[in-house]
Amino acid sequence: MNTQSNGGSGIVEEDAPAGQPLGSRAPHFIKRSRPLHMSWQVGVFVVGLAVVVAGVIMLPLPGPGWLVIFGGLAIWATEFVWAQLVLRWTKRKVTEAAQKALDPKVRRRNILLTATGVVIIAVALGAYVWQFGFAMPWHVPE
Repeated sequence: MNTQSNGGSGIVEEDAPAGQPLGSRAPHFIKRSRPLHMSWQVGVFVVGLAVVVAGVIMLPLPGPGWLVIFGGLAIWATEFVWAQLVLRWTKRKVTEAAQKALDPKVRRRNILLTATGVVIIAVALGAYVWQFGFAMPWHVPE
């Protein structure tokens, strides 16, 4: 496997679709000049890093954190073989999970588990309200 990301011709992975070589997708005029190509790679890395960091920040905050992280990974995948391999693996796993989730047996199990969880929470909430009423168990000074 070719892990060098600054070569013009990449090695095709065994399970990759035909015609999609691994490696840099920079324009040819950039690949011809080593300093220009290195600058291009640094720029792609910095932009991808900024997007990934923004996604990580969005994980606990409102926003599409995972989607933004995968977007940053896609930016890196335009230039780096390791990111292309990680992105292919991620796409494969997401597709497998989606297919598994669409299986009728798995859907029935998930619906049953969700309904059981909702019933348990409702019973616990009902027991709390029956025991203590609607008053909160702590006192807030005014």
